[in-house]
Amino acid sequence: MARLKKYYEKELVLVLMKELELKNPMQTPRLQKIVLNMGLGEAVANPKAIDAGKDAIETITGQKAVVTKAKKSIATYKLRQGLPIGVTVTLRRERMWEFLDRFVNIALPRVRDFRGIQSKFDGQGNCSIGVKEHIIFPEVNYDKVDKIRGLNVSLVTSAQTDAQGKALLKHLGVPFRK
Repeated sequence: MARLKKYYEKELVLVLMKELELKNPMQTPRLQKIVLNMGLGEAVANPKAIDAGKDAIETITGQKAVVTKAKKSIATYKLRQGLPIGVTVTLRRERMWEFLDRFVNIALPRVRDFRGIQSKFDGQGNCSIGVKEHIIFPEVNYDKVDKIRGLNVSLVTSAQTDAQGKALLKHLGVPFRK
């Protein structure tokens, strides 16, 4: 069992119940999934960018990535409907907990001038984090990287409010800015 999952089940549920004044342990917010998304707009001109992005995100997560395609044609960007322009991965269960542990404790401290994450919540307890360089993950072999790309990490929780979501993520070790 993942270290963070064990911590959540054994200790954090009780702490959150007390902190959020909940009566039932099933009311405590929990992490449902983590979605990683890498937009590759350069793939319009360079189709090999999709393969490079897909390889990078698969190396980071240990799970097969899904190629996303353009929904609409945009002439200004020379984009046609159905062209591949990104890759995404949805992590659940054990892989989700393992990834969160690696992301918070290993990858985020490797960000240059890191002072914490700005709390970007969507009003329903879900947090999105933008990563400018995918090379902060130790799994990525720096010698094989052709271009440094950014990615989005969305932490989806079962929290009802942003305050509940922030409390959950803060206790799980996500470093928010003060």
